[in-house]
Parts: sequence; C-alpha cells; structure tokens
Amino acid sequence: MKSPLPIAIAALLALAACNSKSAEPEVIDTNPDPMATQLANAGAVELPPAIKADKSMRCKDNSVVYVTFFEGDKQAIVRTAKDGAPTTVTAPNGGEPLVADGGWKLTGTPTNITLEQPGKLSLTCKG
Repeated sequence: MKSPLPIAIAALLALAACNSKSAEPEVIDTNPDPMATQLANAGAVELPPAIKADKSMRCKDNSVVYVTFFEGDKQAIVRTAKDGAPTTVTAPNGGEPLVADGGWKLTGTPTNITLEQPGKLSLTCKG
C-alpha cells in the first residue's frame, strides 16, 4: 500500500500555485474621472442646520404662531397658521435678529419671541 502523504503534498502545492496573484484588486476600467481635479479642489459643503426646536407659540393678542428654530441661530421658519405659508427668516450671524424680505423680523429664543410682520403690529409670544 502506498502512503497518501506524497499525494497530499502534491495536491497542496498545486492549490498554492493557484493563489499566486497579489492581494491588489484587479482594475477593470482605466478611464480617468473627468471631474477628478474639480472634485479634489472643491470647497467644503455646508450641510443644512439641524432643527433645534419646533414650537407653537401663544402671543399677547391671543393669536398663535408656529416657529421652527434651527441650530446655529441663523435661521427659522415662521407660519402664522398651522398649515400656512412658511416664511424663512435668516441672519448672517447667530444671535442677530432674523429677517426676511417684506418687513419680517424675529428676535428671541424658543421660549420667548418678538415677531414683526409686514403691515401688522409687533407680537410678543411665548412657547
């Protein structure tokens, strides 16, 4: 009876020769990306701010306004009715009054605001 050891060694050597390729991935497409340089030199992208608070606020005249405050205190969305048209008020720096075209101005925090609307009296509201 022949020893199975020489046959096993021969089989292992044959299998080892099959995996003689390097661990590098095989490149299928060698076409360069036409925008690679532009993407490499592109500036950082600023993500939209996260929502800080979404409040319904009761005003001194007994009306209700709906305000969504955003992180960074540079932007808010104001609605004068629950499903009313949104008005985005912004400021160049956090802590400054938030304004929009037409005479909108919002100052305050998610707990107390003062809101000025076009053609209406100023409102003081609490949330």
